[in-house]
Amino acid sequence: MTTVALQRMPRKRQRVQILNNAPCKMILHESTEKHETSSYSEEQKPKISKYFQNPGIHLLSEFYNQPCTELAKSFLGQVLVRKLPDGTELRGRIVETESYLGGDDEASHSRGGKRTERNVAMYMKPGTIYVYQIYGIYFCMNVSSQGDGAAVLLRSLEPLEGLDIMRNFRNGRRNEKAKPLKETELCNGPSKLCQALDINKSYDRKDLTNDQDTWIEAGSKIFDEDIVSCSRIGIGNAGEWTKKPLRFYIKGNKYVSVRDKYAEANKTFQNTSPDCHAKNNFNTLK
Repeated sequence: MTTVALQRMPRKRQRVQILNNAPCKMILHESTEKHETSSYSEEQKPKISKYFQNPGIHLLSEFYNQPCTELAKSFLGQVLVRKLPDGTELRGRIVETESYLGGDDEASHSRGGKRTERNVAMYMKPGTIYVYQIYGIYFCMNVSSQGDGAAVLLRSLEPLEGLDIMRNFRNGRRNEKAKPLKETELCNGPSKLCQALDINKSYDRKDLTNDQDTWIEAGSKIFDEDIVSCSRIGIGNAGEWTKKPLRFYIKGNKYVSVRDKYAEANKTFQNTSPDCHAKNNFNTLK
């Protein structure tokens, strides 16, 4: 259409005609299944917060690509999902984690840069599942983070969906005469978590960002003042690393495996004292 003809049109029709003549632009939104492909340049790429405010969306690679201790804290409040072969989905909110830093961390499976067939997942891309076995019976689920050999142990969940199925999975490993499990006992420990969700060694090295059976969804944001930092559980012969505050849990949550009352009391003092950080910096790595 000529410029003269366009000028003779009423203004409203002019705007419609301009829109019709404009070249079409395709905008590709980042997919939860194919998150590596994006039409954005590095400068235009949307920044993804470490805390998601849209419950239910799958956490993407950017979420997992954090330093180990930050990822351990960021996991709190997010929702671990396990999809069974029949399509049933089990869900639990992550309420307790531990970080294992690799390198100098004497309690880590990758201490000193150690690489074995067992711990190779700890060196894979952030968001890779690392499952190891203890006592030849129980499994523990970890997730790799930034840093060579660094990973986060998922310690406890607050069950949300599929509790009866979780209970059946747990009961399959227990004595028939054992007392019925309380809801708070279904996932309050790393091996209990794996039993309740039927997670075993076959899940080792899977990628949480694209796996069809296991993933993590955005849950609720947990603020720093509600996160307790304390020493990890069951760490022996690890020197100074035995007491470092690398376990994190949601304060007051009844699904946590073991509470640290001293750390909680110190947390309360820090939140109420204006000069507490100068006097009692217990939660800082030394």
